[in-house]
Amino acid sequence: MPPVLEPRPGGFADRFSQTFGPENPVRVFVVALLAGYALLVTAMVFLGFSLIYLLLPLGGLEGDDENLSQWLADNRSPAQEDLSWIGSTLAGGLVIPVVIGIGLVACLVMRRWLLAAFIVFVVALESGTYRVTSWIVERQRPDVQRLEGLPVDASYPSGHTAATIALYGGILLLIASRFRNAAVRVFTVVVGVALPLFVGWARMYRGMHHVTDVIAGLLMGLGAVTILVFAARASRAASERRDGETIGREELA
Repeated sequence: MPPVLEPRPGGFADRFSQTFGPENPVRVFVVALLAGYALLVTAMVFLGFSLIYLLLPLGGLEGDDENLSQWLADNRSPAQEDLSWIGSTLAGGLVIPVVIGIGLVACLVMRRWLLAAFIVFVVALESGTYRVTSWIVERQRPDVQRLEGLPVDASYPSGHTAATIALYGGILLLIASRFRNAAVRVFTVVVGVALPLFVGWARMYRGMHHVTDVIAGLLMGLGAVTILVFAARASRAASERRDGETIGREELA
């Protein structure tokens, strides 16, 4: 098990598991996931309304937000459009399910049930948060020629950017935690930073999001990963407690 998913004795995840299911790792995982989902949706909706109605109207920030999108649209080239298509597709509805499927099969073959749950639910949490948030917080996409046909009033937040952080960033976090080799960790950090920036640029270049939508997507993706790490730790704590008590009863018998 990657160390990042191991609970700290007496830590918040350990105490959470004792409260909601000291010997039931599945219940603890589900409760942590649902509570985290509610918190993340609330935070993203609050951030969206604050951004649109409080922050952007100050000092002409809304105009700057729109001007950057216009500048990208005015300086498009065929090569960059192709590159942006790659970045957008990496976090789109075709590639993401394939990556999840490969990761899920690998985890099931190795009988790593918690890792399988992490990969599946980190994306489910991100996607569910995006759906609700974009439905509540309506924001028009940049007023430029868009290279994709999606709902115009679903600019906030960038779901592709969030999915990149949640899935690829989550997997890279597990790899960095599992291996102590410095080169591996440096590689995962570089890729973990570069990939969401690339996807975020691609979404902006294609006229689908403002830069503030991309930043919000980054935060949402980080939130999803944080919640899944916590849920996995709490579930692991309950599992260890259950197995430890089971061993104790067998020894007494």
